[in-house]
Formats: sequence, structure tokens, C-alpha cells
Amino acid sequence: MSSTLVLNARLIDKNTDCPGAVLIRGERIAGVFRNADSSSARRLAAAALAADSGTSDYDEYDAKGAVLMPAFVDLHAHFRDPGFTHKEDLLSASRAAAAGGYGTVVLMANTDPVISDGAAAAAVRERVREIGLIDAFQAVSLTRNFDGRDASALSSLDSREVPVATEDGREVASSAVMLDAMRRCAAAGVVVSCHCEDPELAAGAKPFRAQALAESDSSRVKTLLGEAECRLRLAEDLMTDRNLSLAAASGCRVHIAHASTAGVLESIRRAKKQRAPVAVSRGGDTAIVSPVTCEATPHHLVLTDDYPAIVNPPLRPAADRAALVAALLDGTIDAIATDHAPHTPADKAAGAPGFSGIQTAFAVCFTELVGTGLVGLSRLSALMAANPAEILGLERGLLKEGWRADLALADVDSARTLDPDDESAWFSKGKNTPLAGTPLRGWITAVWNAGRRVYPFS
Repeated sequence: MSSTLVLNARLIDKNTDCPGAVLIRGERIAGVFRNADSSSARRLAAAALAADSGTSDYDEYDAKGAVLMPAFVDLHAHFRDPGFTHKEDLLSASRAAAAGGYGTVVLMANTDPVISDGAAAAAVRERVREIGLIDAFQAVSLTRNFDGRDASALSSLDSREVPVATEDGREVASSAVMLDAMRRCAAAGVVVSCHCEDPELAAGAKPFRAQALAESDSSRVKTLLGEAECRLRLAEDLMTDRNLSLAAASGCRVHIAHASTAGVLESIRRAKKQRAPVAVSRGGDTAIVSPVTCEATPHHLVLTDDYPAIVNPPLRPAADRAALVAALLDGTIDAIATDHAPHTPADKAAGAPGFSGIQTAFAVCFTELVGTGLVGLSRLSALMAANPAEILGLERGLLKEGWRADLALADVDSARTLDPDDESAWFSKGKNTPLAGTPLRGWITAVWNAGRRVYPFS
């Protein structure tokens, strides 16, 4: 069993911000040496290994002052495989995720065929394991093949293998079917992740978006997107309220995906207060969590509607962005999730919504949130690692002895310009990022997954 001491690091997690070192043995963290210089770290590592295995041999990795954090956990990404591998596949997405500092990713079910049962989900997860760069949990659809009617497959799920079910990218229109799905998930211990969007209101926004794509006058584009935004705001606000009410009635744990409006945040605050915390098994521990959680995306946190780009939910006005940032700080928002949505150039030109963002999420958030003083680095680590891991019931997301050694090292001092056309540094097939050409700090320089250094790629 190999061991590695990562020393001369700035240790960051939800509860930590200090110099020190981390000892990896096998797949686990064997020691966290806070405020230890290199000499002290070497002495502590040798003693820990000798006590555990009788040998004090280990490799060293000099972090040279870089930030060492728990690898990130993404609750929401589209890897497009099976069915849409011209946009992304499990290998390209795994490489992009690892290069972005991610150790664990929840994959959405809107593939072809739709992932609608535990066996299909297990097959995808095994393929990701064989690639060996990240761990992934494949979510399943709430209704079979997104038919909006049949939720029976949810009753047979094992929450340890399939912790999340979602109709992501669409909504279960029938409240009766959604209640049935939520009750089945509650019984199985599966979290219901909701893409909150009223289908009729969302459909009413599409003609305005289509006109905006064909319009050359920038002021006219903004007007058309504003008409679409009005309908999409109502679509999100109203469906969030419905889903929170159904979740309370069913007793299920509910996770609101990509919250983007101030109104949604107020609804989530009320729902959190109204429902009692629940116990969630986390390996050998039990975590006490809210049954109501939510996420925000990097793009909704840093961009506003003056940027002419198509994404669902749409980019919102500055007041909503300010409300989102405030919600990061007061605990209303539990996690930052990427909603990584790679597309081909032709699909984007035709109006496909979404951004490719899993490789850049930390750098974007560090540059625009931490670098501007809006959010602290330990809080960002909580939002990207500890909290989402807790939602999934995983012993990950903290620098903690005995926990899985998923670690990311980041250079937060040097800036590099985001260039999706640089194939030596950009690994997703999707080049559809709104931040191309932007100088960013916080690029990932090394990643360990279950104790193995997987990035930079060999």
C-alpha cells in the first residue's frame, strides 16, 4: 500500500485555513498535520505510518504553498453518455472534471436511452470507474423514459448506489405523479433533485428566444430575452413552490437545482424553517441535515442578464445575482453545482441552452467570489465539497483522517486566460463557455482520487 505526504501546502476545508501537510495511505487520508512545517510534517508522517504498518516509507509531493483542498463534489452535470457522445462522452467529461478538481460527480439522466433504473445507472457508474479519474453517481429519471406517468422503478433503488433521482431538463407536469415519485424516493432514501420549471410557461418563452437568436440589433435582442425571462422567472418560482409543498407532504428529501431568482430563495428559506432536520448515514457517522437543500451554478453567481447567452434557467438581473451571493453566506444555498452542459457549436447556434463549465467552476468562483471579497475560501470549499458530500451521505469533502483521499491542489496566485480552443489544456468536447478569453485564478494543478494522483494526466 503506497503512501504520499503532500507538504508545504495551505490547507483549506470547511473548518480549516492554515499551513500544513496531508498524509495519504492507500485510498484514505492517514493524517492531517495542521500548522506543521516540512520537518514537523515528515516526523509526524513517519510516526503515523510506523504505528499503522511498521514502515515509515512514503513519497513526497511538494505543494510549494498552493492550496490543498478536498476534491469537489458536483451534484449536477450532464456527461451526455450514452446517446449524445458527439457532445461529450464519459472519458472527455471525466478528464474535464478531474482537471477542474472534482472527485465525485452526479450525472443527469437525460441521455439516450434515458437512465430510468438502478441497473442502467450501475452500468454507467462502472464505466466511469474503469476510466479511473473520478467517481460518479448516475441519477435516474423520476418517471420511466421521462414519460411523466410511471414512477414505479423508484421503489427498487438502492440509495447507496443511486442517491439522486431527477427529471432534470424538464418537469413532471402532473402533481399527482410527482407526489407518487417523491413518496417512493422517501421510502428508498433517495434525494429528489428538481428542475423547477412550469412546462407551459417555459414553452411560451421559446419563441422569444428563437427571435433573439436571429436578431442583430443588440437592444432588440435584450428586449426579446427580457420577454422570455419574465415567463421563465414565473416558471421557476411557481414550480419551486409546488415541488417544495409536495416534498413536505411526501416526506422526501428535496434538492432544488440551479436556483436563480430571489423569489425561489425566499421559498427555500421558508421550507427549510418549516421542516425538521433528518439523520443521514455517512459511512461510520450520522449527519444531521435539512431535508430541503439547493444549489446555485457558477454562471448564475457571476453573470447577469446583460450577457446575451442562452441557459436554463436564464441569466438573471443583478438583483437576483446579489440575492444568490447573499444566500451563499446565510446558508440558504447549500452547494455550488456546475450544471455542466456541453454542446456542439451547431447546437449552440440553434439555441441549445447551457454552458460547459466543470473544468472552470472553481477558478471562476475563486476569481469572481473569493478574489473580490464576496465569499471566503473555506466557505467556497464547503459549498463545493463538504456540503454536497453530506447531501449524498459520503465520507468526503473534508480534510479528515480516515476519509477518502480525494484532494485537489490549486494555484490561487497566478492568472491564466481561459481558452477552450487550447486542446492541451481544455478537455471537454464542449467549448461553449461564456468566459472564453477571461483571465482566471485558481486553476487546478494536481488531483488525487482515492489516493491516486490522477491529474496532471500521465
